[in-house]
Amino acid sequence: MEIDSAEYQLRCQLTGHEDDVRGICICDKVGFATSSRDRTIRFWSPDESNHRSFTTSKILLGHTSFVGPLAWVAPSEELPEGGLVSGGMDTLILVWNLSTGDKVQTLKGHKLQVTGIALDGSDVVSTSVDCTLRRWRKGQEVEVLEAHKAAIQAIIRLPSGELVTGSSDTTLKVWNGAACVHTFSGHTDTVRGLAAVPGLGVLSASHDGTIRLWELSGQVLLEMVGHTSIVYSVDAHASGLIVSGSEDRFAKIWKDGVCVQSLEHPGCVWDAKFLDNGDIVTACSDGVVRIWTVHQDKIADPLELESYAAQLSQYTLSRKRVGGLKLEELPGLEALQIPGTSDGQTKVVREGDNGVAYAWNMMEQKWDKIGEVVDGPNDGMSRPLLDGIQYDHVFDVDIGDGEPIRKLPCNRSDNPYDVADKWLLKENLPLSYREQIVEFILQNTGQKQFTPDPSFRDPYTGSSAYTPGQPSKPVAAKPTFKHVPKKGMLVFDAAQFDGILKKVSEFNNTLLSAPEQKHMVLTEADMSRLASIIHVLKDTSHYHSSKFSDDDVVMVLKLLKSWPLTMLFPVIDILRMMILHADGAAVLSKHVNKGNDVLMELIKKVTTSPPLPANLLTSVRALTNFFKNASYHDWLLKHRGEVLDAYSTCYLSSNKNVQLAYSTLILNYAVLLVEKKDEEGQSQVLSAALEIAEEESVEADAKFRALVAIGSLMLEGVVKRIAMDFDVANIAKAAKASKDAKIAEVGADIELITKQS
Repeated sequence: MEIDSAEYQLRCQLTGHEDDVRGICICDKVGFATSSRDRTIRFWSPDESNHRSFTTSKILLGHTSFVGPLAWVAPSEELPEGGLVSGGMDTLILVWNLSTGDKVQTLKGHKLQVTGIALDGSDVVSTSVDCTLRRWRKGQEVEVLEAHKAAIQAIIRLPSGELVTGSSDTTLKVWNGAACVHTFSGHTDTVRGLAAVPGLGVLSASHDGTIRLWELSGQVLLEMVGHTSIVYSVDAHASGLIVSGSEDRFAKIWKDGVCVQSLEHPGCVWDAKFLDNGDIVTACSDGVVRIWTVHQDKIADPLELESYAAQLSQYTLSRKRVGGLKLEELPGLEALQIPGTSDGQTKVVREGDNGVAYAWNMMEQKWDKIGEVVDGPNDGMSRPLLDGIQYDHVFDVDIGDGEPIRKLPCNRSDNPYDVADKWLLKENLPLSYREQIVEFILQNTGQKQFTPDPSFRDPYTGSSAYTPGQPSKPVAAKPTFKHVPKKGMLVFDAAQFDGILKKVSEFNNTLLSAPEQKHMVLTEADMSRLASIIHVLKDTSHYHSSKFSDDDVVMVLKLLKSWPLTMLFPVIDILRMMILHADGAAVLSKHVNKGNDVLMELIKKVTTSPPLPANLLTSVRALTNFFKNASYHDWLLKHRGEVLDAYSTCYLSSNKNVQLAYSTLILNYAVLLVEKKDEEGQSQVLSAALEIAEEESVEADAKFRALVAIGSLMLEGVVKRIAMDFDVANIAKAAKASKDAKIAEVGADIELITKQS
C-alpha cells in the first residue's frame, strides 16, 4: 500500500501522562519517548499482547518542571539499550540510561528554559530561551554561541553535519561548527519547529501559521498555509509526506505543499512525528499520545473509532456557543413541549450541533421556527454591556489632567473613524484627538491592517477619514488594568515577638543541657540584649528615632552563623524584622557588604538538602523584606541568580506559607528588575513566575502574586515576546476561568496585554 495515497486513521490512544504531552522522540525501531508538563518522560515499547498498541516500559523522573525537547542516543557500551537527553523549563539538560532508567549526567549552564536538543556525534548541543546555543562534551560545557536576537526555540542536525536553529527573532540560522554561515528570513513570527528533509533542505513551523520548506541556500521552495493558529511542530517522512501540529487542534498531513488530510484532536497538538513505517505519533494537550496509521491491519477497532468520534464531538460541543450560551447547556427539543406565555416569546434549543431559535405563536398555540442561531468571531467571549447595550469591546480611556476615566464602546464591524468622531462629540472632547483614538481602537481590537475607505465622510463634519487638527494636549488612551503593573515592594511585617523570644530561650536551654554545645549558649547578658532588641522592634511608633548598636547586629549574625540548623528560624525572624527598621537595616548593611557575605552564607546554609520548612519560610520572608530598603537593591541584583536557584523549588513545598513567601520574593524581583530595565533578570524571574502559575498545587494567593509578576513584566518590562513563547496566553486563559476572583481578574489583565501590539 502506498502511504501517500491512503487515509490516516486512529491506531491507538496511549494514556499515562497527567498533563500536556509536549514532545516526541522516535528511538530507532525500539519505540519512542514522550515528554510532558507533568515533569516526566515516558518510554513506549510495542505491546506484545496487542499489535496495534504500545505500552509504557520506563518512566523517567528527575526534572522539577515541565519537560520539552528530547533526543535519542543510540546504544553503546556505556548505554547498552540506548539513552535519552531531555531539556526542561527548570533549565537543566539530563542524560538518561534507558536500561536502568537512571539519569547519568546533569548539564547545568542555561539560564532559562531549554527548548531544543540535537546530538552532533557524541556532543550534545542545546538551545534555550536565554538566546544561547551550548555544546556539551562528556558532561562539560565546551562552547557557548550567540547570534539570534531573541529566544532560540528549536535545533536540528542535518545529514550533512550542519546545525540549524529557529528563533523568536523570526529567522533560521545555519551553523557550520561555531560559525553562523546562513540566516534565512521570511517568517513574520517565531520559528517554533524544524525538521530536515534529506536531499532537499529544512522545514520550519512558525507562530505565523505557516510551514516553509527552505533550500540550504535560503530560497523558499514551498510555503504551506492551512493552519488557523500557531504551528508548533513539523516532521518529514521518506515517502514525501509532511506532518505538522498546531494550536488549532489539528495535525495536518501535506503532500507537495498541499494539505491532504487533517487529524482533529481534543486539544492543542504540541508535536507530531513519523514512525519509520509512516505511522504518525501526536502529542496533545489533553495528556494523551495518539498513533495514526494507513495500515489496515493496525487501524483501531470500530468501537474505539466510534468512541473517539464521540469524544471529539463532546469536546466541540463543550466549547461551542450560540447566542452567548454554551451549546451543551441549551435545552433539547423536549423544551418545545412546554407552551409559551406570551406572543413572540423566543426560546433557543439544541438541535444536533446547532442552536435553533423558536418564537411562540399565541394564536396557533405552537412554536414557530425562526432559524439557526449563529455567533460571530470569538463567540466564546462574553460581550460587555454599557448603558444596557452589548458591545464587542468597552475600553477605559484616561484623558489625563485629573479628568475621570471615560468608557469607549465599539464593535468589530464598526468603522473606527466613525466610532472616534461620535464618541468625541458625545464626550465633548476636541476632534483633534481623532487620530489618537482611532489608533487606540485599531491597536486594541486587533485591526492593524485596517484601510480607511477613501469615500468615507463622517456625518458630523463632512470630512474624510483624516482631518489634521490643531495642536492640543495629548490624550493617554490606554486600557486600564486591575492588578498590573505592580508598584512598590511587598513585605512581611507581622511578627509574634514574644513567641520568638520564648523559642530562642527554649533552644538556649536545650544547648545548656548538652555539654558538647555549651560554647553556643547565650549568657544572661546576651539574653538581656536580645530582649532589648525585641523591645525596640516591637515599638514601631518610634522606628524613626530608635537605634541599634553594632553589637546588637553582631550578636544576631553570630547566632545565625554558630547555632544548629534546627534552631535558626527564630533568629532569622529577628533578622527579618530588623531589616524593616531604618537604623537596623543601616547597621546590618555594613556587614552584608563586607567581603565575607553573611547573607549568602545563611542562604546556602538553610537551603542545604533537605531544607527545613521553618528555615525556608523565615529566610524567604527575610529576603523579601530586603527589597524595602534601596540600599540593598544592588546586593539583590548581584546575587539574583544564586538566590533564585537556591529557592527554586519552594513553589512545590507542601507548606502554603512557603509558597506565598516565594511568590512574593518573585514579585518584588519583578518590580525591581522592571525599574532597573534588566532584561536578563526579567527573563529569569518571568520563568520562575510562570512555573508557579502553571503548578496546580500552588495556593491561590501565591498564584495570584506570580500572575501579577508576569503581567507587570509583560506590560512594563521587555520580555513580552518571551512570555508569548512560554504560552502565556493559555496561562491567562486558565487564570480567567478560576473561581478565585483575584486570579480571574489578573488573568484578564494578562490576556488584554497579550492582545496589545
